[in-house]
Amino acid sequence: MAQNSLMEKVHVLGIGGSLRKNSYNRALLRAAQELAPEDIEIQIFDNETLSKIPPYNEDVRQHGDPETVEIMKNEIRKADALLFAIPEYNHSFSGVLKNAIDWVSRPANDSPLNDKPIAIMGASIGTGGTIRAQMAFRQVCVFTNMHPVKKPEVLVNNAQQRFDSDGGKLIDPDSRKFLAQLLEALLDWTRRLSYGKVMVEIGEKNIASREK
Repeated sequence: MAQNSLMEKVHVLGIGGSLRKNSYNRALLRAAQELAPEDIEIQIFDNETLSKIPPYNEDVRQHGDPETVEIMKNEIRKADALLFAIPEYNHSFSGVLKNAIDWVSRPANDSPLNDKPIAIMGASIGTGGTIRAQMAFRQVCVFTNMHPVKKPEVLVNNAQQRFDSDGGKLIDPDSRKFLAQLLEALLDWTRRLSYGKVMVEIGEKNIASREK
């Protein structure tokens, strides 16, 4: 989203943390596409590319990012905001997502994650609805300087009851309502941050012109 045009569509990149073909979290991203407000366009990051990102190795990075990492970095750079759908494994988020973040966040001074507005959601067959995974992911947001929406929290528990029999469509009315509210909040949050950057740039230009 160009900073001089806050009314145009906001491009959001959806990133799922599960490689499972019939993942509830991938289905949650598709539900987000369905429920997105008119001013949001959601693209889902390709799962095959995500699956081919190798385990993080600093020796490899020193010689250049793997092609799959470059693809992910470029898609994140082009996005105005990110939407993460996070499964919960062992009271934290998935290794595949952590590994991707480790790659994309380096080098820290050129990370496409820096200053990026994001929203977090998750679905789980357990009763917690990925609450621990989302809390762990918010810690990662601190160092990477991503800016997450605080509310509402989208914690889809007992996912097998919230999606249809094929697991492909979110049918639970309350889950759909909270997801729609999260997307509205992400839209507002992204525009606020963009507006703030514009105001900072204007202030810096005014200061520079007075100093001449």
